Amino acid sequence: MYSFGIYLYAFIVRLLACFGHRKAGLMVRGQHETWRILRHQIREDERYVWFHAASLGEFEQGRPLMERLRSEQPDCKILLTFFSPSGYEVRKNYDVADVVCYLPFDTPTAVRRFIKAAQPEMLVLIKYEFWRNYIDVLHRRHIPIYSVSSIFRSNQVFFRWYGRNYARCLRRITHFFVQNEVSRRLLATIGVTDNVTIVGDTRFDRVLDIHRAARPLPLVEAFAANHCVLVAGSTWAPDEDIIIDYFNRHPELRLVIAPHVVSEQHLAEIEQKMERPVVRYSHTTPEEAAHYDCLIIDNYGLLSSIYRYARVAYIGGGFGVSIHNVPEAAVYGVPVVFGPNNKKFREAQDLLSLGGAFEIHTADDFNALLDDFSAHPDRVDAAGHAAGTYIHDNAGAGDIIFRHIWG
Repeated sequence: MYSFGIYLYAFIVRLLACFGHRKAGLMVRGQHETWRILRHQIREDERYVWFHAASLGEFEQGRPLMERLRSEQPDCKILLTFFSPSGYEVRKNYDVADVVCYLPFDTPTAVRRFIKAAQPEMLVLIKYEFWRNYIDVLHRRHIPIYSVSSIFRSNQVFFRWYGRNYARCLRRITHFFVQNEVSRRLLATIGVTDNVTIVGDTRFDRVLDIHRAARPLPLVEAFAANHCVLVAGSTWAPDEDIIIDYFNRHPELRLVIAPHVVSEQHLAEIEQKMERPVVRYSHTTPEEAAHYDCLIIDNYGLLSSIYRYARVAYIGGGFGVSIHNVPEAAVYGVPVVFGPNNKKFREAQDLLSLGGAFEIHTADDFNALLDDFSAHPDRVDAAGHAAGTYIHDNAGAGDIIFRHIWG
């Protein structure tokens, strides 16, 4: 039944691709390209450490391990696979990995073909995506499988009565490096006990690396100088409606907004909502930016460095599928604000309990929170301190994992 479901899923994706669905098209073309990549780039005299990331967020969690492996064992070859186009299309040229490609659908034929071509000496699964056929074949061939930064919830299929057959694939994982105690206990309910270590999330290591390497941005620095700045990152329209309405009515506040989707249509929609002077990052200079009230970031790759200029950070996505990268902002010691869809993220829940993060449900919630911050700057300082301390205190997972696997 599992393999039938995978075949059905693959058929639907290919059907959508035929009708012009962009993401499905990228996935189908990318998986087809995988076989050419493996044929031309895999060297038969080498053995590869295979890292698999579902998408871009999981890639960032695995990145500290890949970069340390490359640094300390430069002769080791790295194969990096993605399932989602949002990961592969952004990181297909990641130079730390020797080979980067899409992961083919988890059908028995594709699995056998892929593993024969890739010759992995081990698999490192980042956070989730436990493809049963891949795991079964690797297990039969005595190839170790490690799960890093994994986190489990009680409503997942593995822990339901109808998912017990599927759960057996978890018992074939060589070792789990989980984020929290809840995950350890859930694994114990299906008989996975001796090969589980609680280490936290490698994402904290990654954001500390980013923080240390963050480059100065003279344009943003000139814009932010001597002003109270709200940095809104990875925003969607529902986030922007709330933020911009408040911003338009509060001239003492400056706004940097980095939308999740950087398209001409979306950028124009943001500009139309503004009632105060606004400029795009690519259209201005440091001298000119200082005279605007809102700076729109119209490119990718800058947000992680921009958060350093924030007095308060807003993380988008909480009124949609889910919030984006909270630690990326919190590492700078600023309070973070986000919408209600945040329950899947341990760091968001921890920061809420510690007073380093704040959840809003409506525009009124946001307005009241920002008004309170304005009236009580000491509360902003305390929340920022709690956020930054939390990130630093929870770093180190990557070192534990690396020493366990590679000594």
